[in-house]
Amino acid sequence: MSQQLVIDAHRFVRESRNLEGSLELLELPRLHDLVTQVAGKVQYRLKGVSGERGQPRLHLEVSGVLPLICQRCLATVEEELEIDSLLELVPEGSEPTQEELEDDSLDFLPVAGALDVRALIEDEILLALPVAPRHEACGLPSDTEAGERPHPFAALAGLKGKLN
Repeated sequence: MSQQLVIDAHRFVRESRNLEGSLELLELPRLHDLVTQVAGKVQYRLKGVSGERGQPRLHLEVSGVLPLICQRCLATVEEELEIDSLLELVPEGSEPTQEELEDDSLDFLPVAGALDVRALIEDEILLALPVAPRHEACGLPSDTEAGERPHPFAALAGLKGKLN
């Protein structure tokens, strides 16, 4: 595994720094149950920017392809990731105003000190994934592929007349 990615978020923004690279899916353990294989990687770019009133913000872009499990046929479905998030840094425990809550153009990220970039990327990926990934068109196995199975209540139907 690579080294831990931890930054001082407020300093990162003050200095308008950039951080980019790639992460192996193996390094993102919360995704392991959602993918069919842990091979592959995602690319990321993190920029420290200031808002129009000087608010500290992080601009995060993540891209890649994840091999998810189709919820219809249980085969692999390739999910194209294109995440573009603008995260405004706020002190931990602070409550956003109603105006801020209504602004859909950005999200708030409570930060007290150090920020784990790998965890942030993993969080944003988890939020961007579809609830039930599936192919555009896929089918269930037909009866001939599944084999002929007797109806589960067929044996009960035979007992129906004998009990009276």
